[in-house]
Amino acid sequence: MDKGWHIILGSASPRRKELLAELDLTFEVDARTNFEERIPEGLSCEEIPRYLAEGKSRGFHRPLEPDELLITADTLVFLGTEALGKPRDREDAVRMLRELSGKAHTVTTGVCIRTGSPLSSDSLNFHGHPGSPLSHGSSCASDALDASGLSGAPAMESFTDSSLVHFAELTDADIAYYVDRYKPYDKAGAYGIQEWIGAAAITRIEGSYYNVMGLPTAPLWHHLKKYLQAPPPSPASKAPTTT
Repeated sequence: MDKGWHIILGSASPRRKELLAELDLTFEVDARTNFEERIPEGLSCEEIPRYLAEGKSRGFHRPLEPDELLITADTLVFLGTEALGKPRDREDAVRMLRELSGKAHTVTTGVCIRTGSPLSSDSLNFHGHPGSPLSHGSSCASDALDASGLSGAPAMESFTDSSLVHFAELTDADIAYYVDRYKPYDKAGAYGIQEWIGAAAITRIEGSYYNVMGLPTAPLWHHLKKYLQAPPPSPASKAPTTT
């Protein structure tokens, strides 16, 4: 399936690991990055997760080998224009869930794909980026690869996908039960859709369920296919290593 590419998931999220495995790909997890998550002013809601995903990729702790393909991602919850990341503590998690209670919010994931070698021109000649058929509202995909992919440098591209999530009214008891039992401190917006709160309180989703979990698998697969349709440079083409 992966044509000999060495795929790296640059995320420590067990949910992203689970979802990427659903695409029947062989990969390793290596989330080490030198990127500091500082968001510049002036970015739109859609641009922030994309910026963070690209930053994690560019900040990967070592250069990529020619046959390596790195996938990084970042997911944020937006209530209007307010970004809800991971809660700092219990009090912050309770605050976020109270804000989300009885309202609709947007979950946007930015995904970045980067290789250690350029794509051939044939690989780049595919017809458009339709994005996910399940995407909603502000979801979009990049219209072209980073220009470096056309100049012989390693290829890199990124895209976003968004879902609209509708929450039922949550009581204080509901929120306390969920936070104390599931401790959602590693999740944007202080909840995991695959957990109790998803079954008990999410009434409707417009868009991808997997995107809300943290990895929009359908558009990711669309983007990955042009990389995986041809094998990477053979080991013989790599620069010799010295000891």
